[in-house]
Amino acid sequence: MDPEKKEAEHFLELIRKSKKGKFKIYIGMSAGVGKTFRMLQEAHALLRNGIDVKIGYIETHGREETQALAEGIPEIPRRSSFYKGKNLEEMDLQSIINSHPEVILVDELAHSNIEGSKNKKRWQDVLEILDNGINVISAVNIQHIESLNEEIKKITGIEVSERIPDKILGLADELVNIDLTADELLTRLKEGKIYKKEKIQTALQNFFQSGHILQLRELALKEVAAHVEKKVETEIRTENFKPVKFLACISSNGKIAKNIIRKTARLASYYNSPWTVLYIQRPSESLEKIALDKQRYLINNFNLAQELGAKVIRVKNNSVHKGILEYVVEHNITTVCMGKPHARFWQRIFGYSWIYTLMNRLNERQIDIIILS
Repeated sequence: MDPEKKEAEHFLELIRKSKKGKFKIYIGMSAGVGKTFRMLQEAHALLRNGIDVKIGYIETHGREETQALAEGIPEIPRRSSFYKGKNLEEMDLQSIINSHPEVILVDELAHSNIEGSKNKKRWQDVLEILDNGINVISAVNIQHIESLNEEIKKITGIEVSERIPDKILGLADELVNIDLTADELLTRLKEGKIYKKEKIQTALQNFFQSGHILQLRELALKEVAAHVEKKVETEIRTENFKPVKFLACISSNGKIAKNIIRKTARLASYYNSPWTVLYIQRPSESLEKIALDKQRYLINNFNLAQELGAKVIRVKNNSVHKGILEYVVEHNITTVCMGKPHARFWQRIFGYSWIYTLMNRLNERQIDIIILS
């Protein structure tokens, strides 16, 4: 049996087992690996099995092979909106829910909806579709994963603005990596199968460099491997299993806090574990005293943490280490994540005594400490 047919039949089996909407995501290292093409192949296989499949939104990017494969699959018309002097098209969420097909294809999972839409993001539309008992097949590139944002920026030099929370991948019943070697992807690009000819040279000089592709490929492979491991662990856990619970300790330093949040999110995602972001508010940072820019950074980081699936806690305490320790003990935290102390600052204000005290107390209770750079 060929791989495409086997994948379609496996998803079909998932559909038959439950009335709840099932969620399948095709993930890849970059544009052009064939995610949309594979979605359409699966749709044809499901149609041959008598399943009611419709296109909710497919982006062909003008690729002839992809456009040809989309033919013959029923499509729910997009809705039109006039925005900033242009007539734009969006996926019609309400029409999909009203039509209620067994399976809907939704491409570009990280897409931001135009202003005036019910939801800001397409992934939020997908959650609503799933809640209505409709099965979804979707696609996303690895660079759109929120907790990988800083790592992607380091690799490519580009900050990706459209992102999805890691928890969305965690909700997937199936996560399938569409993998190509760097050479295969570059060959597709040079043959004009990804972008039009006038864009090829620019792409080769920027995003589509061999070194970038290899690193992105590794990230995509790791993401799917971690997803499979979590599924296995979930199925074999015993009553004696002690779950890992992460605590990310942040300050009002916006940049460091954001880094701690994203890295802890990755760890929690890998271990399929609950996690909390804790901010200890000392008297000097009360609402009456804290600078407005620091307040804004805190709020933005709290929102980021919640998007990534964390519970956010703000505790007032004169002592940072006592506040952290009390929370850890009360909530059975197993792993504490915090930023690396900055020598000059901490020596000048507190010395190192508080952080050493905290580490000793956590060590006494056999609680793991991860210092994030």
